[in-house]
Amino acid sequence: MSPFAHLRRLVPALLAATLAISAAPPDDTHAVPAGKAIHDDVYLQEVGSQIASAEPLLAVGIEGTNVFAGTQRGLVHLEAATLVPVPGVTGPIHRIVPAGEHLWAAGPAGLYRLDTGGWRKVSGESVSDVTRYRGTVLAATGNLLWRVVGDRLEPFTTNPAPFAITRVLSHQDSLWVHGNGRLTVCADGRFGALDVYASATDQAWDWGTLPSPETHDALAAGSRILIASDRGLGVLRGMSMTACRGTDGLPVEDTRCLARGFGDDLWIGTGHGAIRWTEGAFHYFAGRRWLPGDRVNAIASTGHAIHLATDAGLGIITYEPYTMLKKAAYYERHLEEWGQKRLGLVHKLEWDDGLKEFVREAGDNDGGYTGDYLAAEAYRWAVTHDPGARREAVNTFQGLRWLEALTGIRGFPARSVWVKGERGHKSAHGSGGYPAEWHDAADARFEWKGDTSSDELCSHFYAVGRFLELAAEGDEIPQAREHLRRMARHVVTHGWQLVDLDGQPTRWGRWDPEYFKTDEGHFDRGLQCLELLSFVRTAQVLGGDASMEEAHGRLKALGYPDQVLRQRNTMPPEAVLHFLDQLAFWSYWNLIRFEPDPDLRVRYRRSFERTYEVVRVEQQPWFNFVHAVVSGDASELPPAAAHLREWPLDLRTWSFHNSHRADLRTPAGYVALKAGVRAFSPREREPMRWDGWTMQADGGSDGRDVVEPSGWLLAYWMGRYHGLIEAPTATDPAVLTVASRPGSGPGARPYDGPARPSVP
Repeated sequence: MSPFAHLRRLVPALLAATLAISAAPPDDTHAVPAGKAIHDDVYLQEVGSQIASAEPLLAVGIEGTNVFAGTQRGLVHLEAATLVPVPGVTGPIHRIVPAGEHLWAAGPAGLYRLDTGGWRKVSGESVSDVTRYRGTVLAATGNLLWRVVGDRLEPFTTNPAPFAITRVLSHQDSLWVHGNGRLTVCADGRFGALDVYASATDQAWDWGTLPSPETHDALAAGSRILIASDRGLGVLRGMSMTACRGTDGLPVEDTRCLARGFGDDLWIGTGHGAIRWTEGAFHYFAGRRWLPGDRVNAIASTGHAIHLATDAGLGIITYEPYTMLKKAAYYERHLEEWGQKRLGLVHKLEWDDGLKEFVREAGDNDGGYTGDYLAAEAYRWAVTHDPGARREAVNTFQGLRWLEALTGIRGFPARSVWVKGERGHKSAHGSGGYPAEWHDAADARFEWKGDTSSDELCSHFYAVGRFLELAAEGDEIPQAREHLRRMARHVVTHGWQLVDLDGQPTRWGRWDPEYFKTDEGHFDRGLQCLELLSFVRTAQVLGGDASMEEAHGRLKALGYPDQVLRQRNTMPPEAVLHFLDQLAFWSYWNLIRFEPDPDLRVRYRRSFERTYEVVRVEQQPWFNFVHAVVSGDASELPPAAAHLREWPLDLRTWSFHNSHRADLRTPAGYVALKAGVRAFSPREREPMRWDGWTMQADGGSDGRDVVEPSGWLLAYWMGRYHGLIEAPTATDPAVLTVASRPGSGPGARPYDGPARPSVP
């Protein structure tokens, strides 16, 4: 079904009268070229958990379902969610590895083997590593190699290595040994080899050099030997040594330890987190979202679970099969389970230190952020015809209508609502650092937040428009049309201003020519003109307000369309506000589709393409989807899909740090026209609203906030509706949905205050 079929069914006569055309508004959207849509294939979703430790974990190893870690005092065993000391294994354990049929633990205090009856001490020598070679288990002590025979060590070579051995590798039928800054072979009973002049040499390569003389670990991986150093990875193939560094995409060059994962992937522990190297890509895991401590000392894997020993405990990253459809179901459940819904609005959660629990925030733009959820549910209903989707869409729409009714000012919606005496956080600030303006509603049980900004109107016009076109039925149709008309008329009749209770324009609700003469208004005028033109056309087309044609004529005479072309400012850098991009895309969506004048539409399309090129580097999925629908260009769909898949399931905004990374460069084919260098994956920063900034290197709130997933749901269901994302072909329910979990979750307590009054 065309995305405008519902609109054409509703208002064909109105369109003819108000736009002087006989057809529906121009359908300025384009189908995605065949074969370019995103396949919603099954992928592996990361899920993180952590086990804290009072002392650093120096090693980790796995035997079956048993996970062991090494400390300075011995071994600990993971039992449920607790690390329990292993009796009889004392002294520092720096290495735990499987070799042969056993798991081995080694360190300065000796060598231990896990037998059927438990751990058994084999030697009191200081052992640095153990490996299996030609059916024999070998152990390294100092400069020597030993063969493990029963419960004793026997010499494997008669001569010592030319350096202290830290790792022993069995690689392509050869035996290799590694020490700090050194790597050589052990063959024919001796260490090293002969060069072309038959002279002894212990350098194992003819070409290239190590990235650093300070090396920490070595691993045999297929046709390569990888060496971890403080300046990246050494990669030995044949007798050629190359380096993998930040310029090659390695996020952190201070690499400390190496381990195989599942499939053909490689895990790299660093002084600042862990890296998964898979299919040529690097996935970075750091911060409290994934690890109890950022210094990773050892890594071990079993199945699809990765265990990372850090100075502060054990980080566990498991991989579970998901589709994006399943993720959408997970986030819908999250909204309910974490108590993020209230009175038809969706909310961010904040940690309350006094209550020791998460509570809902009555914030600065609750109506605006709720608009994303309304649009998402309208799209979901249009795609699935799930009664639950329409129920959520209708309830959310009525919540937004109520925000306007609360104020008693026709066409003036509140930012948010507070129920007197409720459990939560009542915002004490407004946007731009100004004090919050809370007012009593006519119903004394409620207060509403004023000083409403352009942000709210942009969201209402976009979201209510999507609801009207895709999901409204019966009385909801005239209600939605009237809602759009009232807001537009308020701005028009108040001289292009949003006027509050005091009769004065709000701080951020001005679109008038006098405002554009100020320094601030001069900077904002392009975006403000875009917004106002979009409001007027939307109220005219969807709201059925014929008076908006005259209002549009006045705006045209004032030169507003001329200001739209360069609406996105990028200078000075310190004045760039990233949330303005969402306001622009909300506004472009309606204006480009509803403008009947082809000359103006050409101008607006040029403006849109200019703006999109500024933000394209951010690889933000909703921006990419809006552009793909408007332009038919599917080239940015793959990074959009990657972004959606890489959102974490944990929606707490854990602190993140990326400014230290070695891979900070703008990807080929993109231009960074705003501050920042590159976009970061959601797994490397935090889940975000679409007014956020994917290029922010450092941030977060140490897990004290929980973002609502409305933006993700909007992008996904928009993609599904417009054919940018295909429905999954998988049929297993386990990868398509999540089970319901009745009862309260770990978030805010369920809302138990007065019900939302109905709005006539």
